[in-house]
Amino acid sequence: MFRTPSCLLGSGIEPRVTHGHSISGYVQIGSLTKVVTGTALMRMAEADVLGVDDPIERWLDTPPGSGITLRHLADHTSGLPRLPPGLPRRNPYGGFDQAALDALLGGLGEMATAPPSASEEYSNLGYALLGSALSVAAGVPYEEVVRTYVLEPLGIDEMTAYPPAEQRLLATTRLLNRPRTPWTMDGAILPAGGLWATPRAAAQLLTGLLVDKLLGPPAPTWQKTGAVTWHNGATDGASVFAATLPDGRWVLLHRLGGSPTDTDRLGGQALAASRLSGQ
Repeated sequence: MFRTPSCLLGSGIEPRVTHGHSISGYVQIGSLTKVVTGTALMRMAEADVLGVDDPIERWLDTPPGSGITLRHLADHTSGLPRLPPGLPRRNPYGGFDQAALDALLGGLGEMATAPPSASEEYSNLGYALLGSALSVAAGVPYEEVVRTYVLEPLGIDEMTAYPPAEQRLLATTRLLNRPRTPWTMDGAILPAGGLWATPRAAAQLLTGLLVDKLLGPPAPTWQKTGAVTWHNGATDGASVFAATLPDGRWVLLHRLGGSPTDTDRLGGQALAASRLSGQ
């Protein structure tokens, strides 16, 4: 089951760490970052810093009348495409900085594939815009926003865009068994997928938000499939699956290499086999 370097944490099970993975090493968590961004949105709304249904043009220099709100960005109903246009295949977000994001603002209406609320389309671009809007509203960089509204209230101090290089865990190349160069995701795409975390910190995020509900109702970022509330994430060489059940069972699986689809499948199987803590 765990030939790929893996770290499995969950309720009622002993941690399973294989093939050089670690509970305490920093790994890319990909789109699990979106949960942090979406939670920051809801917390800032509670603090009256902004409104969840604010039009995007209130905070970003976009033409009025698109109908896109911050909530649309958070729940993937903005009508915007999954990715910014023109990304290269190799290290796709390396050149996608704030200037590149700002250059798209004037043409968001033309980029939309559907009117807001008409359909759901998972959008990294939407979350890049959402994170930028949160930063403008708060008047501080994105990392400071999420640290203030999400990470510090949850007591999480092992989640950042810039972990120490010597503490990073990376997948290796198949032929030479050398560390693979990770995608660069600390630019404008950061709010959509650029955070690193230790697996224990990612598990703390999951349980704090979904099991203990320390910051209130879960953000609209989370996905629902039947009784399972979940989110996943993947970059080039790392993937994660995090999920809970209504009875409090939870699981977090992170893998270095392998297929993200397999990470989701294996994580789902581990959740089904999990037990409540203390049982």
